[in-house]
Amino acid sequence: MRKFLATFLMILVCYLLQTTVFSYFRFGDIVPNCLLIITVSSGIMRGDRHGLLAGFVCGLLVDIFFGNFIGFYAILYMYAGFLSGIFHKIYFPENMLFSLGVITGVDFCYGFLVYVLSFLLRSRFAFGYYLLHIIVPEVIYTSIVAVFLYPVILKVNMKVDDIIQGSAKKFV
Repeated sequence: MRKFLATFLMILVCYLLQTTVFSYFRFGDIVPNCLLIITVSSGIMRGDRHGLLAGFVCGLLVDIFFGNFIGFYAILYMYAGFLSGIFHKIYFPENMLFSLGVITGVDFCYGFLVYVLSFLLRSRFAFGYYLLHIIVPEVIYTSIVAVFLYPVILKVNMKVDDIIQGSAKKFV
């Protein structure tokens, strides 16, 4: 329960960062996707189920405040959290280079899927423009922010694990 509460608080902080602080630091009307960073980080650090739940909450926040209808971004973020959670058993979360690579790859796939599902299916075929002006700048900006945000998320998760381990030892 503490893990989910800590993740929920980090989701709220990342949402506030994304919508307030980074809205003042827009580059070409691009804001880093902090919610995707927390979703992928939760999946890598806690597993596929935790990443799926974090992705659902993040996607629901995006749907409620920015989406055209409820569920579109929730599903995309859920898949992102679940698929990044597959790496939980294979790699260590402390491997920052790998984690940043997963965040970058998932952000690119997320941007591509948003293009396909939101624009391509409505016969808007300007993929080159969307790729060069939306997807690539967002991936770069999100990756730069992830370099600074991922270690903070890792430390918070390690601290929560230490607290849970310490309280578990009291009961043994």
